[in-house]
Amino acid sequence: MSAPAPAGALGASQATWDTRADFEQNASTTGEPTTRVNASTASSPGNVRLPGRIVAVDGGAFHTVVLRSDGSVEATGYNAYGQLSTTNWTGITQVSAGAHHSVGRRIDGFVVATGLNDWRQCEVGGWSGITQVSAGDAHTVGRKSDGSVVATGYNADSQCNVGGWSGISAVSAGGFHTLGLKPDGTCVSAGVATDSRCDVGGWTGISAISGGYQHSVGLKTDGSVVATGFDPDRRCDVSGWSGITAVAAGGFHTVGLKADGSVVATGTDDDGQCDVTGWTDIVAISAGFKHTLGLKADGTVIATGDDTYNQCEVASWAGVGPGTRVGTAGGTGAAVGL
Repeated sequence: MSAPAPAGALGASQATWDTRADFEQNASTTGEPTTRVNASTASSPGNVRLPGRIVAVDGGAFHTVVLRSDGSVEATGYNAYGQLSTTNWTGITQVSAGAHHSVGRRIDGFVVATGLNDWRQCEVGGWSGITQVSAGDAHTVGRKSDGSVVATGYNADSQCNVGGWSGISAVSAGGFHTLGLKPDGTCVSAGVATDSRCDVGGWTGISAISGGYQHSVGLKTDGSVVATGFDPDRRCDVSGWSGITAVAAGGFHTVGLKADGSVVATGTDDDGQCDVTGWTDIVAISAGFKHTLGLKADGTVIATGDDTYNQCEVASWAGVGPGTRVGTAGGTGAAVGL
């Protein structure tokens, strides 16, 4: 059964579908290609794409980036430096939001970046064989398939001095430091700081890392969490956490995802960035400078905290489709995210 046609007697292949279930029902019952257009564009539906499901989210200083399953990227928030200019990106498998730049890792191992480039933090065009990227305050880090690491950008604190690293399984760029995780659960760091943000050499049993503005967080294999760094606001007060499956270090706060889909947070809460106690069904988290993001199991995104530049305006984002291209109208279409 196809959905009722909107005004103007649009056919099923020209309707706008709000849910994945509606999309799949139309494809299976009418055999018509479902296009995501509205009445103003239905006269020329063409070969269009139903937006893929949101599979990843990341928060920068004042902007938010999401990755969809079709490899496209969307962003909201502060855009003075073009950090939201991701609409033309394709084939992206991972995204990372820095202070004022955005980075995407492509399926072919190459990297794209947009935004502030005063310190060459977006100079990633020559990188290849990259399996993970991480954007810091003004630098960008990439992990290569051979376990080596590359970095570009601001280096006054030696945060880009990663040329000698090897056997790295994950990286995280903090404000002015860089963290590396090794397969044996130990960590390395780059950067010079008067606080203890780089004091991760004694950590063991670590399964995930996250670098904040002036602190570092590690998730242990047993679900507990460790943290080190500048701590005037209890952002490192994570010793009582348990059952954690993911961590995110923000500007002045730390967020943890629990196995039951709930979220915990600690640190500065002046903009409500730690107001996550009512969150449920969360599958991924990210901490921006002063805002917090959660990706829900249904592909929607929620946010709390500073919204001065609309970085928390994520309510309209939804994972509505499988994310692959469908045929042109009249043909045969198949329905196949600091």
